Amino acid sequence: MTGAPERLRVVATARSFCAADGPHQRIVRDAGIELVLAAGDDPLDAPTLARLAADADGLILGLDRCDERVFAAAPRLRVVARYGVGTDSVDLDAARRHGVSVTNTPGANTVAVAELTLALMLALARDLPAAVAGMHGGGWQRRRGWELAGKTLGLIGLGRIGCAVAERARAFGMRVLGHDPYATAPEGVEQVELAALWARSDVISLHVGLDPSTRHLIDRDALAQCRPNAVLVNTARGGLIDEAALAEALRAGRLAGAAVDVFESEPPAQSPLLAVPNVIATPHLGATTREAAQLMGVAAATDVVAVLTGGTPRHLVTAPSEPRRSP
Repeated sequence: MTGAPERLRVVATARSFCAADGPHQRIVRDAGIELVLAAGDDPLDAPTLARLAADADGLILGLDRCDERVFAAAPRLRVVARYGVGTDSVDLDAARRHGVSVTNTPGANTVAVAELTLALMLALARDLPAAVAGMHGGGWQRRRGWELAGKTLGLIGLGRIGCAVAERARAFGMRVLGHDPYATAPEGVEQVELAALWARSDVISLHVGLDPSTRHLIDRDALAQCRPNAVLVNTARGGLIDEAALAEALRAGRLAGAAVDVFESEPPAQSPLLAVPNVIATPHLGATTREAAQLMGVAAATDVVAVLTGGTPRHLVTAPSEPRRSP
């Protein structure tokens, strides 16, 4: 006699997804799927995630490392939903081989990241962290800053977020340059080569994904071509920057300042940037707004349910070479 089929099971590790009940969690439960909330304080390494995924049909992941070890340990796994845009933490080739679909949530965090990018530009321009710290320490030192209006912003990457930053920067009266070999510059943005962007920009902001072609895009050679009074903002991926080279350039005065929301290793206990005074560092806040969390949660949950119930996900990053069926 054949027993009843096992209930479908989804494990979520993305912290914002797990933090509060809402429509994102109800989408999974209302489909009759068991939802296990397993968020940790930090992104999970592959061995830890492999143990959690052993009997899962779907995963909803933050920045956790999902590689061959996870797929090999999870024979029922059919879908991995990245709660965010970037998929560099997921081994897409391994997912294909193991018959697992991978989805993400493009557009859900566009406004949140674009607004943080502008906030970091303003904080650099007015040296706000030092001013706030001085006041809390009993001081009254008024620091002379500079204005965004009339300055040139160089955007590397003209996807959704890059274009949203361009729109907001133009509202501040900035000239906007852009470099993206895969996109057409929107109205009001001048498409340029990287050499021109380095040479002409007062503010450089990164908005590209991380892959072998973009790893350490900001290296000693790139920094040597920048204006000494320029500042750098990174709300994209930590691996885009050679952190040792940037720290060296900042200490030597070859760059005026930097604001980084992302690091090569997170949390960044060993990053040389944390010891440099003219660096504003934030703990990967880009998508951390109530609005973005709900949009990303609903998108991730909807696509997981679609895959597990035989539907078509809206935001498929990679499809399996042959769909896996639960044992």
